[in-house]
Amino acid sequence: MVVERFSQGVINSGLIRLYVATGFFATLIFFVVNADSFTPIEMIAGVIASTIVFKSIANMMLSMIISLFNLDNKEAQLDYQYNSEKIDALLSELTVQDAQKANSK
Repeated sequence: MVVERFSQGVINSGLIRLYVATGFFATLIFFVVNADSFTPIEMIAGVIASTIVFKSIANMMLSMIISLFNLDNKEAQLDYQYNSEKIDALLSELTVQDAQKANSK
C-alpha cells in the first residue's frame, strides 16, 4: 500500500509527463531546424520513435525511483497510526461497555 501511494504521488506530480513532453518538443525542434536534411516521413517517424523512447526511459526511471527509494519510515508511521486508531477504538468500546454495566446495576 505504501509503494502504491508513493508511486501514484510520483506519477501525479507530472514530472514524468514533463520529461516526455520536453523530449518530444526537443526532437520536434531538431527536425524543424534540420528540415533540409530529412524527408517529412523521416521526421514523423523520428518524432514518433523518439517519443516512444522517451516514454520508455521515463517508465524505467519511475521503476528505479520506486525500487531504490526507502519507504520503511513511512510504512512504520502508517502501522503506528493504524495501531493507535485500533487501540482508541477498543478503549472507546470498553468505556461504552463499562457505562452500560454501570447503568444496568
